[in-house]
Amino acid sequence: MSFIHDDFLLSTAAARRLYHEFAKDEPMIDYHNHLPPKDIADDRQFKNIFEIWLAGDHYKWRAMRCNGVPERLITGDATPREKFLAWAATVPHTLRNPLYHWTHIELKRYFGIDELLNEKTAPVIWEQTEAMLAKPEMSARNILRTQKVRALCTTDDPADDLAHHEKCAADGFEIGVYPTFRPDKAYSIGDSAAWNAWCDKLGKQAGVDVNSFDNLLLALDKRHEAFHAVGGRLSDHGLNSCFANFAGEEAARRVFDKHRGSPTAQAQPGDLEILGTQVMMHVGRMNAKRGWTMQLHLGPIRNNNARLAREIGADVGCDSIGDYSQAETLSAFLNALDSENALPKTVLYNVNPADNYVFGTMAGNFADGTTPGKVQFGSGWWFVDQKEGMEWQINALSNLGLLSRFIGMLTDSRSFMSFPRHEYFRRTLCNLLGNDLEGGLLPADYDHVGGMVKNICYANAKAYLGLAKS
Repeated sequence: MSFIHDDFLLSTAAARRLYHEFAKDEPMIDYHNHLPPKDIADDRQFKNIFEIWLAGDHYKWRAMRCNGVPERLITGDATPREKFLAWAATVPHTLRNPLYHWTHIELKRYFGIDELLNEKTAPVIWEQTEAMLAKPEMSARNILRTQKVRALCTTDDPADDLAHHEKCAADGFEIGVYPTFRPDKAYSIGDSAAWNAWCDKLGKQAGVDVNSFDNLLLALDKRHEAFHAVGGRLSDHGLNSCFANFAGEEAARRVFDKHRGSPTAQAQPGDLEILGTQVMMHVGRMNAKRGWTMQLHLGPIRNNNARLAREIGADVGCDSIGDYSQAETLSAFLNALDSENALPKTVLYNVNPADNYVFGTMAGNFADGTTPGKVQFGSGWWFVDQKEGMEWQINALSNLGLLSRFIGMLTDSRSFMSFPRHEYFRRTLCNLLGNDLEGGLLPADYDHVGGMVKNICYANAKAYLGLAKS
């Protein structure tokens, strides 16, 4: 039997019925990823499997380093084929790592390749995939079509040009390609020189001289409005923990004035939290005003390896789970917005599974009788987006909230080959529910349970996010 077969991960008859009848054929909304919008606008044709699969995938880079692969064969000057062969030699060592599953699902779904990837099979697979990627049906846009993507949301800085999203909207592309507002650099005063340069760039895009804290907020609002005009309906924020220093706008102005125009200014204790709190409150208010969803990604320690950060840069596979305190600051931030009647729809993601019950209970505190599932406990993220982590998140949400209102999975990926992560999630969900059905923990009402599955796979996200094309 093939390793990736029709009933992969489905251990019971009930699980198989739920997946094949209710989940398998649902389209997808990938509402958080890091795909380059230029590739979609230009309908990029990838030259080889390295370009589409390895070039930006820090999950694979991390595994290769753990396997003793030299950096030259990961992010260095080796040829694309050499890097692919090094990855293929690593794959057999990833047994029980989700990469082993993802690798073979992706080879099967994109290329119909039903062999295990290893040193022996790699040369032929390189040739097979190179030939297939040259075909028109493997262009970036056609991949989105064949994977049944209805809409996707990229991750974009407020200072970014939105020309690629505008092109996708203007040329009749039927799949929604929307920007997500990621304003993390607005309060990144730890590197004052870089922050000043970013303020200049933001000002040019917004047509505002960012020479004061008030003009910073004005520029962010103008860019938020520009994102809205091309269909953007989500913001995203990557934080250690929520900012909750409510010293006020005057204090934020003093922090801004100290750093603006002074590339050597040193942040004092509390400066980041003071400025960050006011910026995040402003973004929350803008989201509420325009009917957006706010995503809070909380908890990682980034760029742990200073040597690799200097040599290669950020986001190269040297991040880990943090053990920050989350509950009090998250509660204070959400409560501050709710107290102003300015809390938008919000999705909470934790990278530390120890926080599952904190986040699961926090989401239920701010329901207000308007939007079902208004504050979501988001899908397993980053280090917990594998089968076990997904099960933990689904079980916590089921115990503490309403699984039936869950908006489901996303890829959080830089690769066009990552869309089968939705399939992986759906199989995991159906296996859990199927086990409950066969154990008598759920009624044997397939229309009811299957209807919930369909909603989690697609319909809930469609209703919740309000994207124009979905």
